[in-house]
Amino acid sequence: MRIHNIYADADGISHFRDIEVEWVEQIRSSDRSAVLPVTSLQFRRTEADFALGWHAAPRRQYMINLDAAAEITVGDGETRVIEAGEVVLVEDTAGKGHVSRSVANTLRHSILVHID
Repeated sequence: MRIHNIYADADGISHFRDIEVEWVEQIRSSDRSAVLPVTSLQFRRTEADFALGWHAAPRRQYMINLDAAAEITVGDGETRVIEAGEVVLVEDTAGKGHVSRSVANTLRHSILVHID
């Protein structure tokens, strides 16, 4: 399972990298990762026509798209479409940040899992 990771380098420029979830146990036909500590969870509804200019993340957090895609562009110019069901670990809390926008002009629901 791939997690998109947005991080900032020493110059404050954001980049994407991929993180593969490591499966550490199998219980009743389910592979499971290690337990990860989290501090809080928030549900989010984003308007269908959203377009956010350059912004840094307010905290380290996982963003889990539930039902619509979002397009994210990072500081080095790479753009990815994050589809429903995909996960992003957002860690660019300083520097230029990233740009986010709606893909199909569709209301989007997501879950933010705060880890700091």
